[in-house]
Amino acid sequence: MSLSPNFLVNVVHEDPFLSHALNYNNLCIFPYLSNLYPPEFIDLQTKMEIILSCIRSSALMLILLLSISNLSDCYDPLDPNGNVTVTFDVHDRRSDGYVARVTIQNYYQYRHVDKPGWNIGWSWTNKEIIWSMFGAFATKQGECSSMTYPGAHSCMPNPVIADLLPDSPSVNMSENCCHGGLLSAWAIDPLRSFSSFEMTVVNLDGNSTIHPPANLTLLAPGPGYSCGPVLETEPTVSSDIGGRRQVQVYKTWKSTCTYSTFLANKTPGCCVSLSAFYNPKITACPECSCGCRDANQSTVPCISSEGDSSPLSDVKNADIVQCTDHMCPVRVHWHVKNNYMDHWRVKITISNYNYKRNYSDWNVLVQHPGLRQKSTTFSFNSTLLPTVGFEVEVALFWGLQAYNNELLQADKQQLGSVTTEVLLEKDSDTFTLRNGWGFPRRILFSGEECAIPLPDTYPMLPNGSSRTKPPHYLSLLLLIYMTFKTLVNCL
Repeated sequence: MSLSPNFLVNVVHEDPFLSHALNYNNLCIFPYLSNLYPPEFIDLQTKMEIILSCIRSSALMLILLLSISNLSDCYDPLDPNGNVTVTFDVHDRRSDGYVARVTIQNYYQYRHVDKPGWNIGWSWTNKEIIWSMFGAFATKQGECSSMTYPGAHSCMPNPVIADLLPDSPSVNMSENCCHGGLLSAWAIDPLRSFSSFEMTVVNLDGNSTIHPPANLTLLAPGPGYSCGPVLETEPTVSSDIGGRRQVQVYKTWKSTCTYSTFLANKTPGCCVSLSAFYNPKITACPECSCGCRDANQSTVPCISSEGDSSPLSDVKNADIVQCTDHMCPVRVHWHVKNNYMDHWRVKITISNYNYKRNYSDWNVLVQHPGLRQKSTTFSFNSTLLPTVGFEVEVALFWGLQAYNNELLQADKQQLGSVTTEVLLEKDSDTFTLRNGWGFPRRILFSGEECAIPLPDTYPMLPNGSSRTKPPHYLSLLLLIYMTFKTLVNCL
């Protein structure tokens, strides 16, 4: 009997052990063969062939990963259309410059821009000057006294722009501005996923062609975003007179910015712990998930919840967490709570170990095959997200406005936390409590991947019937063969 590639993909995604192994690029099958076939049945030559095959397969996979790293790092299959688009709409041409509206639109489904907010910057190509700005401000005015426009808002050749706060004077505001630099995720609140400001640009010859700025940068709020060139596109068209008239701007320039965890150079900012009703064991977050205590300067400093009596107000660090084995500011706990006839119930608890930070408009992304069935979420909002290339469903959870949409900071008495329960229908063909099937494949908190325990540490059924079974030998061989075949076809 032959196995189709689609069947193999489903096997990989449905099996948490194989899926986790592939996430760590571990394609070596010899340990599983040793479990399937006792050593006395494998001669030395066969062992050597298997080991060499594993080495070759791992090397091929490494070459493939390196060759596509730049593309795959910015392309997120969980959010294939995600990006931040910056649009310059020039709607008024003047004798010495122009007036433009700049819009920053967040198209990421689950990645939002948190405090202290976005900053965008660019380089002028023709010694332009920002005469005035409404709805935002340039962080530096620069040297304007020697210019033709001494009272200009900014004479910097490479200005950096920040958003105004909501309580700014109305005389400084413009339409759709002033959110303090915050942008909601597109899937959560599209009406708050964009911000605009207006600027008047001068110091140009009235007869010259105006050019878009260059070298656009986006900090939202830290590094991680890379922006493409600012290119001229079809002019933006808007409606007027109740939609009966269409108005076109003079010129439109656009740049698309994408996020890369590699560019952000971040250690994990969260971790996952697991438990189930059928086993008293709690699988804790992996040790040193977000760094180790006193291991290096990049680790966030910590304070013990018991031993340190100094007030937190005396601590000057912007981020300081409770001392734990995982050292993460946020932990997501997944508890398989109940198993009913036609449904099963999961409890999700998100805990904040950070003494100095509240997480506003947080969200949690969960990848689990059981989410393809109908579910009911209590205390959180939720929705399924479209993905590319994944058979396993992805659900997005976030807090209820003015109830639990802010994950409060910890204090020495207790952690900040929010929790919900999810009731899911069963699929009789796939549902099982064996081999850790009930636990998530991936979890992301506010767009950042959480460190998840290894599958062999998952809470198992107490009768031993759910002991880890090695992935099928034939499936692994086929997977290695398909990887090799794909690489050959690409070359």
